[in-house]
Amino acid sequence: MRELEIPHRYRSPDTRQGIAAGGTTPRAGMRAPKILMSESSLLDRQELPRAQGGAAFSPLYQQIKALLLQSLDRGEWKPGEAIPSEHELAARYQVSQGTVRKAIDELAADNLLLRRQGKGTFVATHQEAKVRFRFLRLMPDDGKQRLSGSRILDCRRGKASAEIAALLDLKAGEGVVMLRRLLSFDGSPTILDDIWLPGALFQGLTVELLGRNRGPLYGLFEAEFGISMVRAEEKIRAVRAGQEEAALLNVSISDPLLEVERVSYTYGDRPVEVRRGLCLTEHFHYRNSLN
Repeated sequence: MRELEIPHRYRSPDTRQGIAAGGTTPRAGMRAPKILMSESSLLDRQELPRAQGGAAFSPLYQQIKALLLQSLDRGEWKPGEAIPSEHELAARYQVSQGTVRKAIDELAADNLLLRRQGKGTFVATHQEAKVRFRFLRLMPDDGKQRLSGSRILDCRRGKASAEIAALLDLKAGEGVVMLRRLLSFDGSPTILDDIWLPGALFQGLTVELLGRNRGPLYGLFEAEFGISMVRAEEKIRAVRAGQEEAALLNVSISDPLLEVERVSYTYGDRPVEVRRGLCLTEHFHYRNSLN
């Protein structure tokens, strides 16, 4: 028998709240429900049989999606690399190509995979122009593209405060890497970022390494540390510039700024970055699309 465990984030509501494979209703504190199936049961079906009482198992394509995510998490296919063809994946998981295609479609919609006409499907990388600015929501008011520049002001190791530790799922006092970066557009300082990273995951991150980097910061994290940022949550608020921030952003003390606090996650919904950016909005605005 093959045992498939679906990570919490990628389980359907029915699976999270329904009946586990053994027919037992999940109780508080129990492990995630597991779905048992034989190789021969991974057939051309879009949904597993319903359990007694009408509760449904997760659709088969969702299980294939979860298996693909596990392979991405393990680094089986690196950022920028092609994944196996739909035909090969269908044979690997003993399902139809249509089931694989539906799973890949969802991963592409999540910006975790990229389809290239006539070439195949590739693991998304922040080196790609389409992905590079996916998390940057500050847009110029006139819509014209700006030439961006990045300057690392500080990189040091320290201990996580209780607040940062909670956001990174660490213990208070665990080691973190702290960065300060100034992002400019057309030579004008626009965003001041303070960044915290788990020290255990980013050993070897130094000012020298950051200084040699000519690409996006997230691209460096992928290439040097095997950490892919796949999604983020943000909070925004209006604040006033302090003395230090005002000097770096070339504004007056107490001038209004937009603070954007971001927590970025890698595969498995593991938090791996906290970022607080102070943004000038005289010629820029924060843009978000709601579906």
